[in-house]
Amino acid sequence: MADQAATRPMRKDAARNRQLLVTAAAEAFAEQGTDVSVSEIAERAGIGKGTVFRHFTTKDDLLAAIVTEKMYRLAETGEQLTHTQDPADALREFMSAAIELQIEDRAFCQVVHGVANDHPEVHKSQERLEAVTEALTDRARRHGVIRQDITGQDILLLMSGIYLTASRLQDTQPHLWRRYLRLVLDGMEALDVPVLPGPPPLGGIATAPASSLF
Repeated sequence: MADQAATRPMRKDAARNRQLLVTAAAEAFAEQGTDVSVSEIAERAGIGKGTVFRHFTTKDDLLAAIVTEKMYRLAETGEQLTHTQDPADALREFMSAAIELQIEDRAFCQVVHGVANDHPEVHKSQERLEAVTEALTDRARRHGVIRQDITGQDILLLMSGIYLTASRLQDTQPHLWRRYLRLVLDGMEALDVPVLPGPPPLGGIATAPASSLF
């Protein structure tokens, strides 16, 4: 009986409430970040607070459902880009998409900077994002369009650094990040230059402490 209940299709009204909840939560998290209250999300959705917890056991589960979907979409974008003809363009487009997501979605930005990274679904989506970043970077290295000493972890940190550099002027110059992305891309080009000092960054976003960058 329990298995039958678990696989039983959701009632139309319950499915409607869930969609209203997910839509409202995505908007609220994007605008206000992870500190937005469940009460406000429920009010936006036009449902009771109890209905929220009938669909998601905790607020972290709701946050994970919203943010990990965006992480998976970004990872899928990266995977598709690995099949494009120009590895340099593929890496540039991926970095652009990742930085734009940080700018447009406050909760996404907070999660990729370490908030809720102990949630199993967040951890899983971060690992996939890390893997596709390494794949794009490795492809660019093999084709000789970026320096041979750049790693996927370097790219993850650089994407976060570009966002943080431009974010303080985001209200008045919302596209300033493109300027710094171009500077970074130019610096990544495969040229006859000295090897980068020190070892590359270790670990990954899926295991990094909350104070670390993307």
